[in-house]
Amino acid sequence: MSYINFNAIPHSHIWDGVHGAIAHSDQLTFAHIILEQGAIVGEHHHIHEQWTHVLEGELEFNLGGEIQIMTPGISAHIPSDMPHSAKALTRVKVIDCFMPVREDFKTLESWIK
Repeated sequence: MSYINFNAIPHSHIWDGVHGAIAHSDQLTFAHIILEQGAIVGEHHHIHEQWTHVLEGELEFNLGGEIQIMTPGISAHIPSDMPHSAKALTRVKVIDCFMPVREDFKTLESWIK
């Protein structure tokens, strides 16, 4: 069993205004992500099943054409290949979980927050 201190992991730059601490196991990717106010994650899809859980802030989330304002305590389940996008209405903290592992996230540029 492992313990991960996400407070000690350097953040990786994901998109403009989107960064976070990311860890990988053999089966999945788990991340604490920050979306700065106004950050936009354009519509995209991927093979990964994804869960996004809002810890802080307000996130406008579009899941397959269904738009919802997500606030703390709300989660979105994104099935494999489902188009989705997001806009941070405030500074937002989320937990993202992907299965299988996001191999592309393993090569993201890291920086100290």
